[in-house]
Amino acid sequence: MAPAGRLRRLADKAMPSRESIETNRWLKPVAGRVMHSSLWRFTRRSVPRGVALGMLTGILVPMGQIPASALLALPIRANIPAAAATTFLTNPLTTPPLWVAAYWLGSWILGPRVDSQALVQKAPGWLDWLLHQAGPATLTGLLVLAVGLAIVGYFGSAVAWRWWIVAKRKRRLRARLA
Repeated sequence: MAPAGRLRRLADKAMPSRESIETNRWLKPVAGRVMHSSLWRFTRRSVPRGVALGMLTGILVPMGQIPASALLALPIRANIPAAAATTFLTNPLTTPPLWVAAYWLGSWILGPRVDSQALVQKAPGWLDWLLHQAGPATLTGLLVLAVGLAIVGYFGSAVAWRWWIVAKRKRRLRARLA
């Protein structure tokens, strides 16, 4: 059997069925809303919303990103699978460079406030630097990066969706003419 077929069977086994989600005791009160077909269907409007939401929650929510993106997808009618998949932007390989970039961006936005004497001192100077300079700079950078990447993700996925539809229509037209 081809590797794609094995992967498909593994995914089918691992994915919960609609019935198991609807009968889950924790999800039963909201199962009707969560299982609404518009949240799971891939459309030109819901997928970009899901991608943008996944970018935001992936960067701003430190733990529980997928449940957070699924809950936030409800009011904005975003595609839940797209939102959940996009949260994987942050993973153990990408998080450290993302945080370093956030610190640099936040420091640039907030302006230079580094006191070199505080860094030379022992622990209290480092703690002061962490709480009063690195923390606000990193948080500011994370907010700016999250919003910026969400905007790029939204418009990028909308353009990719449009490109895919145009290519699909061209293939159909060529098939009819041939």
